Amino acid sequence: RGLEQVAHRLTTLHRPGARGVPFFFLRVDRAGTVSKRFAPGASPLPVTGGCALWHVYHAFDRPGEIRRQLVELEDGQRFLTLARTIRTAALPWGVPRPGFAIGIGCDVAHASSLSWNAGVELNGPATPIGPGCAACHRAACRQRGAPPAGAHLAFDERQRVLTPFRFTDE
Repeated sequence: RGLEQVAHRLTTLHRPGARGVPFFFLRVDRAGTVSKRFAPGASPLPVTGGCALWHVYHAFDRPGEIRRQLVELEDGQRFLTLARTIRTAALPWGVPRPGFAIGIGCDVAHASSLSWNAGVELNGPATPIGPGCAACHRAACRQRGAPPAGAHLAFDERQRVLTPFRFTDE
């Protein structure tokens, strides 16, 4: 659990008058369930579920590989994030090993002071992500699995669009 411990510790490296980089951290399983989340102050992290476009949910495709991603929320906040799978503690023989991925990141304003920003254009294009389909209002998302909660589906049998759902907020 080395990476998980490091990520957790990075979120707590703050002292009055000597604040560190405000990292956030979460742990998810293959189904997208968030089982741990820590952030100093207001958090950009989903409470449940998450966005299929965020690399933390793709970490299971390449176990052990660190994936970097510049992401942007609907309100314009931008973050540099890292994601990687972690191995759980030893289990009895024959018991399936649970799989988890860790996501850690910080606001792009702090990313220039990190070594893991090398090769990332911090002012360049970012992946648009949201807090999960039920809370996201990005109409052009091709990964949308459901319309936002409270939205009304818009049907037009004569029009074909690139996203699975058309909706209005009315």
